[in-house]
Amino acid sequence: MPELPEMQALAERLDAAVAGGELAGYQPLQFAALKTFDPDPASLVGRTLEGVGRRGKYLVWDFGAGLRLLIHLSQGGRVDVEDPPKATKPKQGVVRLRFTGRPSVLVKEFGTERKAGWWVLGPGDDGPMAGLGPEATSDEFAELVRHSDDRRRVHTILRDQRTVAGMGRGYTDDALHRAKLSPYASLASLSAPQREGLLTAIHEVLEEGLDHERARRGGLPAKVGDHWIVHHKHGQPCPACGETMQRVSYESYEVTYCPACQTDGKVLADRRLSRLLK
Repeated sequence: MPELPEMQALAERLDAAVAGGELAGYQPLQFAALKTFDPDPASLVGRTLEGVGRRGKYLVWDFGAGLRLLIHLSQGGRVDVEDPPKATKPKQGVVRLRFTGRPSVLVKEFGTERKAGWWVLGPGDDGPMAGLGPEATSDEFAELVRHSDDRRRVHTILRDQRTVAGMGRGYTDDALHRAKLSPYASLASLSAPQREGLLTAIHEVLEEGLDHERARRGGLPAKVGDHWIVHHKHGQPCPACGETMQRVSYESYEVTYCPACQTDGKVLADRRLSRLLK
């Protein structure tokens, strides 16, 4: 799933490509992807796009007068900047936005989950963003990490968008590896130096990810996370110590870690393997 660096850099590229253009029309390509009915998306047609920003993992399209369009890519959503604009109906399409004198923007989705979506919000309505926690690099989240007695695992906290917005499995695995913390460690159990180390690691991996993503051009391609350090790299040597990296598998995701760097040599129980052995 695209996370904060992917979405921030994508928002910047889209802003450069289409901001200042008038929305000439929209083409819904997947019926269930539009999550709102009021305001009508037609109310945006003819309005000038003032800018494209980001909140958490949402793209926020500002059409002025409090009118905003949100796009969430979920797991398989991707974006094409179509220059010149296209009118074809792609099989994996979600919605296409057309702008006068600008490229068109196609949101599409790979896989079968069909969870990518878009919202049109009126003044004062934050829609699904209302439940988001502070941004991962904000002072508010830093204070939470420094002082909270939350007993949940740090890995769980960093993936919970209601607690902190923008991070997911990839940058969480990488941040915990850099901070030398077990994915099973609870926030409440961490010492003050460990908490500071965690904050530093979060900032570093997100900044490095953003630098990498800003080198892209156009939309967001099918493959993301090609610069992750440990995520999805179980079985490979740890880049820090050379130990073989391990994973813990869940039904819909997995956690990658280095036993030598993060768990004092202990290999954590892989729940998927445990079920197979029963």
